[in-house]
Amino acid sequence: MIGRVSSTVPCMVAMVFRSPLPAGVRRLAFATAGAATAAIVGALLAAGRAGHGWLWLHWIAKPLATALIFVLAWRARPVVSPRYRRWVLAGIAGSLAGDVFLMLPGDLFVPGLVAFLLAHVCFIAAFLSDSRLAAPAWPLAACLAYGAANLALLWDAIDPPLRVPVIVYVAVLATMGGQAWARARTRRSDAAAQLAARGALVFMLSDSVLAWDRFRGPVPLASLWVLAAYYLALWWIARSVQGAAIDDEAA
Repeated sequence: MIGRVSSTVPCMVAMVFRSPLPAGVRRLAFATAGAATAAIVGALLAAGRAGHGWLWLHWIAKPLATALIFVLAWRARPVVSPRYRRWVLAGIAGSLAGDVFLMLPGDLFVPGLVAFLLAHVCFIAAFLSDSRLAAPAWPLAACLAYGAANLALLWDAIDPPLRVPVIVYVAVLATMGGQAWARARTRRSDAAAQLAARGALVFMLSDSVLAWDRFRGPVPLASLWVLAAYYLALWWIARSVQGAAIDDEAA
């Protein structure tokens, strides 16, 4: 189990380091990868024979990794625009709140769902700060179709009181992914826009695995797949805050 973590997380780090990074960003990347690895290992060990004795590691490391990604976006210079950064920071803060709700004892799934829903609304606002909604329309349509297909396959397993909140969440999540993708299609030479789209689509993938694990699961090693994709998605969205320097790194 731990062997899979030790091979998956370095792959995630390699994807982050595909282009040269400034020293400060590189330090944050290593710190984030370390915290993310600890969060994943803590979750996997707590679910195994070691029991709840390892939950402390997950409880500390999970929000720490998200907080480090928040710092990355906050420290980015130069920025795409101050408005874009504000909305991305608000989205990461909402994600941090969702992290806390979903890891605490008790069933706080609905508060966590609401926190992440608000986070996605903030990301949508960021992506709309310099682009038009659904222009072009097909990326949004594709993401909505993907969300609808997942929802249809999981429908019978979703408790009736949760169905309306889940429908709303899926619609907002798909809109976030579709808008980021559409924005990237109209800004093909903009490396920051490409990172944002990549992050938004991987966020959708992470939430899909989470939904299947909760409603149809268990998915083997769900914490590994969900959290590795989640942190990679947030990292890419946070990196998209930086403007011209991203294009210079990608050149």
